[in-house]
Amino acid sequence: MRAGGQRTLVTGGAGFLGSHVCDALIRRGDDVLCVDNFHTGTRGNIAALLGHPRFTLLQHDVTVPLDVDVERIFNLACPASPAHYQRDPVRTTLTCVQGAMNMLALAQRRRARILQASTSEVYGDPEVHPQPESYWGRVNPISLRSCYTEGKRCAETLFFDYHRQHALEIKVVRIFNTYGPRMGVDDGRVVSNFIVQALRGEDITLHGDGSQTRAFCYVDDLVEGLLAAMDAPAGFTGPVNLGNPAELSMRELAERVRRLSGSTSRIVQQPLPPDDPRLRRPDIALAAQALDWRPRIGLDDGLKETIAYFRALLQA
Repeated sequence: MRAGGQRTLVTGGAGFLGSHVCDALIRRGDDVLCVDNFHTGTRGNIAALLGHPRFTLLQHDVTVPLDVDVERIFNLACPASPAHYQRDPVRTTLTCVQGAMNMLALAQRRRARILQASTSEVYGDPEVHPQPESYWGRVNPISLRSCYTEGKRCAETLFFDYHRQHALEIKVVRIFNTYGPRMGVDDGRVVSNFIVQALRGEDITLHGDGSQTRAFCYVDDLVEGLLAAMDAPAGFTGPVNLGNPAELSMRELAERVRRLSGSTSRIVQQPLPPDDPRLRRPDIALAAQALDWRPRIGLDDGLKETIAYFRALLQA
């Protein structure tokens, strides 16, 4: 299928990641239908697109069926930070599972190509490091995080069952930690938490001893990966990891944020949340080979952009 000029639906399109996807699709010539219930998304994220002749906003919850004429669907709807998805875990599970069902049914009716935003959380607290797509994960199905983890795992199952049963064109991407402008002040993820605390001069709260690791991908790189996955030949379904394999500890991240922001905040320890993964780093060999995709933006450069965004937001 050609890239650009598509009628494209983006669920969760007013969210952190979804709004950047909408921007990229508009730039390349798509007609974009942004669907969001504004549970965590904001109109501010898409303010620059409102009024654009190829952009339409529809306030709608994906747990309710939808019938629109589209050729491609990016299913991104779901809170992605533990603070948000644990606030209403039943709703989170329904958004993951019923939302996927409704979007798959729409894709089947319209014979549309559909991409599912899955997550590195499907690997749980991994015993294999870094995590390749062939690893089945080590997860707790009854933890505080499982509304999101199991919801996304079930969504992947539904996508592949629709592909096998209905010959639907699917793409499944497993997104690792992503950061950048348009994260919310109350987002609850570690990068935004550290930056907001540093800029406010508050203590930077480190969970546990800070030895647990993550690998952070700047949002512009991640969006390029999503578009590359969607544009890949029909035979490529994934799942495919998208993330930056540059791994660092949470203590290193806190110290880097403090240095880049010029903050004098103290770094203090708090108890580690239950089922918090000790290690997380993507194996992106498949993305590099099949999609010719690799992240380009280094952590310091990405953090500087994100710090500048939050600085302006807090001053406003």
